Amino acid sequence: MDVTSEIREFILAGDFAPNQRLVEADVAEQLGASRAAIREALGVLTGEGLIERVQNRGARVRAFTLSEAIEIAEVRRALESLCAGKAAERVTDDEIIGLKGLGTSMQDGVAAGDVLTYSAKNRELHALVRMISAQTVAQSLIERLRAQSVREQFRLAMKPGRPAVSVHEHQRIIDALCARDPAAAEAAMSEHLDSVIEAMRDVGTERRRP
Repeated sequence: MDVTSEIREFILAGDFAPNQRLVEADVAEQLGASRAAIREALGVLTGEGLIERVQNRGARVRAFTLSEAIEIAEVRRALESLCAGKAAERVTDDEIIGLKGLGTSMQDGVAAGDVLTYSAKNRELHALVRMISAQTVAQSLIERLRAQSVREQFRLAMKPGRPAVSVHEHQRIIDALCARDPAAAEAAMSEHLDSVIEAMRDVGTERRRP
């Protein structure tokens, strides 16, 4: 994995938190890379909007507002729905087995109250759908958008009762993919992300309450 991708993954995983300063020397030591490579990577990620340069303070992970996160989710809805429809056209028998296994793991996570495992399987499912779709441009765009809204994704995953709702939404996506029904897969993904957007708005409203 190249240095830019490594830093991007750290942001995606929340290991580099919003507003966290990224000191070139420290990041270079952590990743075992040269400062020149880190400097170049931070420049690329600044261009992607994940990093921002602050005068006299260097680079830091950009923090996105709830409003920006919702706009990002709306764009993701279009891209991920496209991928779901394409994936339903291309899915293989072996991939169907994998999708069903993920669905079972997600249900088990919810039943056990294991939010972190459920969240990880959630990400794995979406990544698998994108991979099956073979929509490389959409995949690249979605990865950038995911990194930009990682804080809101984490807050949403921690919202009480949210996994119990979204597990059924994900199961509908899986069922449509396994049935090789592009229209149903696209609709199920769109409905799921509509639900995500609504839940994000609810989380925002709760944060504003005194």
